[in-house]
Amino acid sequence: MNKKTINFFSRHLFISAIKNNFSALKHKNFRIFWFGQIISLIGTWMQTIGLPWLTYTLTDSPLLLGLVSAVQFTPMLLFCLFAGVVIDNFDKKKIVITTQITLAFLAFILFLLVFFGLVQYWHLIIIALLIGCANSLDMPARQSYIIEMVGREDLMNAIALNSAVFNSARIIGPAIAALLMGLLGVAYCFLINAISFLPLIAGLFFIKPVIINNYNKVRSSLFKDLADGLKYILNQKILLWTLLGVVVVGTFGMNYNVLVPVFAKTVLNKGETGFGLLMTFMGFGSFFGAMAIASRSKRGPKTIIMLFTAYFSSLVFILIGFNSSFNITALLLSLVGFSNVVFFTTANSILQLNAKYEFRGRVISVYTLLFGGSSPFGSLFAGVISDRFNASYGFIACGMGLFIFITMLFLINRLTFKKDNKL
Repeated sequence: MNKKTINFFSRHLFISAIKNNFSALKHKNFRIFWFGQIISLIGTWMQTIGLPWLTYTLTDSPLLLGLVSAVQFTPMLLFCLFAGVVIDNFDKKKIVITTQITLAFLAFILFLLVFFGLVQYWHLIIIALLIGCANSLDMPARQSYIIEMVGREDLMNAIALNSAVFNSARIIGPAIAALLMGLLGVAYCFLINAISFLPLIAGLFFIKPVIINNYNKVRSSLFKDLADGLKYILNQKILLWTLLGVVVVGTFGMNYNVLVPVFAKTVLNKGETGFGLLMTFMGFGSFFGAMAIASRSKRGPKTIIMLFTAYFSSLVFILIGFNSSFNITALLLSLVGFSNVVFFTTANSILQLNAKYEFRGRVISVYTLLFGGSSPFGSLFAGVISDRFNASYGFIACGMGLFIFITMLFLINRLTFKKDNKL
């Protein structure tokens, strides 16, 4: 086989891979959004690494660290349901632009407080609360806006690629944050995050949706729209059980922002650089998980994948708790990253592909509520266990909790299914 033939087949395979795995990128709207998010999310992950480290450095308390994490996610419990009604009735692009500007401003305020040595614990509580308020509207708006950029045919691929961007940033962001925190200090993580929002904000102004959200020109009351959305979810079994699974994994399987910094410092005896590297390894696992989902997006999401990855995460959490090696911990955290991103990307895809268009904003807002709103309980649980015993017990307790509750959910679902069949 000559060189020209090899080049031809290589090009053909590459183009075929692009069409099969990255079909959403053929849409100009999504390309603008996708590349803007690459930059923005790197900054977001730098702040995600910097904020818990700053909190733990100021307080030296796993419990107070858990409280900041809980406060950041608490607004989702209060506002996400109503956010879905707003999203279904108003221009999603304008909503996303507003929330992105707000998050950039909060990151810059945090930078100023740390840079000038003024930061106190109560500042972090307030800023975490405001970030949570912005995210309670931003997260479901961004996710439900994707279909307006790519249409239904490429929706699942776009969700997977969006997850790939998120988790690529999870690799790059912590690595940069680890270097910056070691060389210049944690303040610059917040400054870079503030600047990183600018390309995405600018790009949003050039996006022209392919689907216009104009079905609900006559708006009913806020509470009636909310009740209609909840009733719709309760009557759709695939949506209901997927969301219940999100609650369990969100509560017990997403506590690494509380557990990892404490585990790195007290069990592995590592500083901020070691902590950042551990989160980077988790990012590698998450990236490969997202790419695995993107590569099979044409076959559609499967609920069995959610069940398997939930059990796998519970096992890995327990294994982390029984080990004290940095290298083994890094490997295990990469497996946690892989497993969790496969679980949540599959859940998100199931929800968006099975929800009617007019209810999608409300369905995704409930998903965001349960995904982020369950974190305060999980964060406090992990923080209390780690504070009372140590971070090793925190990992073990979270792993056992995930195993027990996902098993209960599975058994109840099976019994309900058999009962329905008899009827």
